[in-house]
Order: sequence, then C-alpha cells, then structure tokens
Amino acid sequence: MNLAIIPARGGSKRIPGKNSKIFCGKPLIAYSIEAAKECGLFDKIIISTDSKQIAETAKEYGAEIPFLRPSNLSDDFTGTVPVVRHAITQMQQLGMNPSHTCCIYATAPFIQASALKDGFEKLRADDAKHYAFSVTSFPFPIQRALKMQNGGVFPFSPQDIPKRSQDLEEAFHDAGQFYWGTSNAFLKGIPTFSETSIPIVLPRHLVQDIDTLEDWERAELMYKAFMQSKRGE
Repeated sequence: MNLAIIPARGGSKRIPGKNSKIFCGKPLIAYSIEAAKECGLFDKIIISTDSKQIAETAKEYGAEIPFLRPSNLSDDFTGTVPVVRHAITQMQQLGMNPSHTCCIYATAPFIQASALKDGFEKLRADDAKHYAFSVTSFPFPIQRALKMQNGGVFPFSPQDIPKRSQDLEEAFHDAGQFYWGTSNAFLKGIPTFSETSIPIVLPRHLVQDIDTLEDWERAELMYKAFMQSKRGE
C-alpha cells in the first residue's frame, strides 16, 4: 500500500490562509492533491491538518481527512518528519499498513505526476535506499556567495572567487515538493540527507518556494508562463 500525506496546518503567518488561498484559479493545496491523484500510485491521499477550513477544501478536490492533527504538532516549530510519523501511526491504528509513504507539500503548484512516478520507481528499484525526494540546482555558483558585514561586502569563500564557473562544483538544494520513503524509514527517523537517499532532479523553472507574498507573486508569474508553454502559446 502506498500512502500520500499532505501536511497543511492552518496557522500560516506570512501569507494568511496560504494553503487554501486561490493560486491561479484554484486553492494552492489543490495542485498537490491533483498531482497525487494523476500519478495513480496512491491507495490513500490524506491531509494532515488542524484546520477545518483546509479539510473542507481538500475534500472538494478528492483528498481524505481521517483525523485532525493535534495542536502539539501544529505550531511554528514542528518539523515535517514528526507530522508524517504521526500520520502513518494514525493510519496503522485504522488498520492500514503502508509500505511506502510520500510526503507532498501543500505549497507545490509546480509538482508533476511524472516526477512522483520517477521518485517511486527509483526508490522501489533500490533496496539499499530509504528515500527519494525532489532537488534542483542553484542558478549561480554557491562558492561565490557574498555577505554584507561591517558596512562592506565580502565573499564567503575568497579562494573560489577567481575560479571559472565551470571549475566549481555544481550545488543543489531541496526543491520542497515531495519526499518518498519507506514507511519504516519515516517511523524510525532515518535522516533524509544521506547516502541512502535518491535525488530526483527537477528543472529550476518548476521550483519556487512560497513563503512570502513576493514568492507568491513570482510563483504565479512562473506558473502562467509554464502553462502557456505547455499550450504552445
């Protein structure tokens, strides 16, 4: 059994009501639910939320809310893994025993069903791996990062500034879309960032964090351009 868990608490501070806020015509959480449904891999698609409003919105798009998340897992400091672990445990108590679980963020309107399939296939094909999750490359060499200090500007790595871009190692970051894992790995708290994880590399034009209003505006512009390109406009 494969389980999709979409964490979506109701207490967003920087963008109030973010998870159910309308993004390019639909509630933001709808994109994650629809991608999970489209990939056809999941026996259950559930929402872990403390918000009745989010729960009602999610139901309209085909997700299930078998429980409401407790308040001690709904504050600003609770990480994703405890939320996923709680959801798996709740489903086990309801008589379900998922072999694989995928945590899908509710704030990922660019998520593609094909990427979810790719992650699952690669994880299932390698018994030595515990996770497969989305990453993307930085658009500029991180070795040339700058810091503002004492009224001036200084490089983090002075020794790398003279080097050619092609001589610097390419760097990647978590794309914040999905995290496939064996359910046991989530339950045991096995680290995500390790040699037992498989990176699913996404193109940068399909990745945008949405934490601030500026992020939101940028994401909508990117999404509209992406949809126009898909339609061949």
